[in-house]
Amino acid sequence: MQTVETISFKNKRALIRVDFNVPFDKQFNITDDTRIKAALPTIQKILKEGGSVVLMSHLGRPLKKLKEDGTIDREKFSLKHIIKHLSDLLGKEVKFANDCIDEDSQAMSASLQPGEILLLENTRFYKEEEKGEENFAKKLASHGDIYVNDAFGSAHRAHASTTIVANSFSKENKCFGYLMAAEVANADKVLHKAAKPFTAILGGAKVSDKILIIENLLNIADNIIIGGGMAYTFFKAKGGNIGNSLVEADKLDLALEVLERAKAKGVQILLPEDSIIADKFDNDAVTQISDNMNIPDGWMGLDIGHNAIATFEEVIENSKTILWNGPMGVFEMDNFQNGTKSIALAVADATKNGAFSLVGGGDSVAAVNKFQLADKVSYVSTGGGALLEFFEGKTLPGVAALL
Repeated sequence: MQTVETISFKNKRALIRVDFNVPFDKQFNITDDTRIKAALPTIQKILKEGGSVVLMSHLGRPLKKLKEDGTIDREKFSLKHIIKHLSDLLGKEVKFANDCIDEDSQAMSASLQPGEILLLENTRFYKEEEKGEENFAKKLASHGDIYVNDAFGSAHRAHASTTIVANSFSKENKCFGYLMAAEVANADKVLHKAAKPFTAILGGAKVSDKILIIENLLNIADNIIIGGGMAYTFFKAKGGNIGNSLVEADKLDLALEVLERAKAKGVQILLPEDSIIADKFDNDAVTQISDNMNIPDGWMGLDIGHNAIATFEEVIENSKTILWNGPMGVFEMDNFQNGTKSIALAVADATKNGAFSLVGGGDSVAAVNKFQLADKVSYVSTGGGALLEFFEGKTLPGVAALL
């Protein structure tokens, strides 16, 4: 793959697709700038070489969340709220275009001098972005001499700014940014070059969200740990009483089929033996520990129990490669965070002892950040849906467009 490392940007305009889809509070203060910081090395490399930078990104889904009068909420979804913070991080002024394809934005990018930076307005203000419309992509492409994709989190979308825009650049003039290259290399290492034993830890609410990744992992993993809400669908399928725990009633046969296929392939699927159960979905709920085949009526599992933690920790401790996607319980509530925290600590310990660990998916990343363990694992991915689709065995359009 060609990366920014192999291209000279002197006196060139680099059009960089970044992922600045960051969360704000009501006063438009950025509450998590992880994605912005992740793009800095690529930007700084280009500026240092004497190039100029044009940044493009989406922010939220403005066309899906229109104002009551049917118009776009340009204030809420504007990337202008990022300018000050980005300028502070880079230590230099970031210019801003109020549109991403109009004549004014074209004039601003055309007049950029080496070392200057321009941020374009939200690409999703145009319906042509998500439709992957060719003419819209060509207008975006006119902002740069070289196209750089550094937005792995959007690489699974065949949108204009992530994929179609690459058609306007020759193979020599398009490349991966540092972040994108690292994401692909680390994910590829787990998917195709995993040292054994390879353990995948999957959490989250629904079997249906993870079934494709489970099916693909059955071909490469030695152990698959299943926690979170989706575990109860498996217990229900096995004939257990799960009380009011989360369940996908239409996926019971599928859960049994997964267990049978794993057995036939010699893959060990580990379900949590016990849970911390609660009488309501509330941090202050009454709690007790229950075997997962016998959760009382009216109670729901909100975290894995002590026996499950001990079993999972032992498997993780003996692993050489670890993929973690999804929490073990409702870790956002302090009284139900112990399972997820324990798994995070176990992954960190295994990493310290030589295992390669990749953590991906929004909730898993939020968990390692919450417990201040992000620097204790091998790699933390910025891609949620993109990482899932990669491990489902799918081709990511944003990656394929650069190859």
